[in-house]
Amino acid sequence: MALTGDHVRLEPLSFDHVEGLLAAAGDRSSFAYTVVPDDRAGMTGYVANALRHADAGDQVPFATVSLALGRVVGSTRFYELEPWDWAATSPGARPAGGVGAVDRASIGHTWLDPAAQGTPVNTEAKLLMLDHAFAAWGARAVRLQTDARNDRSRAAITRLGCTLDGVLRADRPAADGTVRDSAIFSMLADEWPAARARLVARLDRLAR
Repeated sequence: MALTGDHVRLEPLSFDHVEGLLAAAGDRSSFAYTVVPDDRAGMTGYVANALRHADAGDQVPFATVSLALGRVVGSTRFYELEPWDWAATSPGARPAGGVGAVDRASIGHTWLDPAAQGTPVNTEAKLLMLDHAFAAWGARAVRLQTDARNDRSRAAITRLGCTLDGVLRADRPAADGTVRDSAIFSMLADEWPAARARLVARLDRLAR
């Protein structure tokens, strides 16, 4: 599955992307809170791990390609793909809107070459992914999370129209070797149409 817009193409991640990802990861200035390998062995392992999850069916990883630059500029993925067990509800109960292929999904593992930051790339990538989650999968919620200290990432997620659900303390190891608190955000299906309109308008401004 590839997702393509006017500024970005999200290609199914493969080992063919390792060299491009390494080049995109060369400038380390914005990766303080993000796990981004900096050598070939590490990047190959990064891709291999993502592909194992893809084979298991619980992640959909992408290489992010800037159409303006004509090269790979980072990576992102769907993960924690959760179809809910509607059979466990009361007999005869039917969820509003029917049962989707994925009821809840997360978007994350996102990083970009600083050369692509501030361009339409990330905005359009999120637009494509949120559209796919809500329209194609029938998701009821999409979650995004980041290191609670990462003010830049938190601001970017908020600009998408997501709501901060809370901070999960001592959630996991952080990229810098400390213990990470995770700021958890979400977008609900009924919030997406208005948020989408704002995101499209923002994308138009960025593209001028």
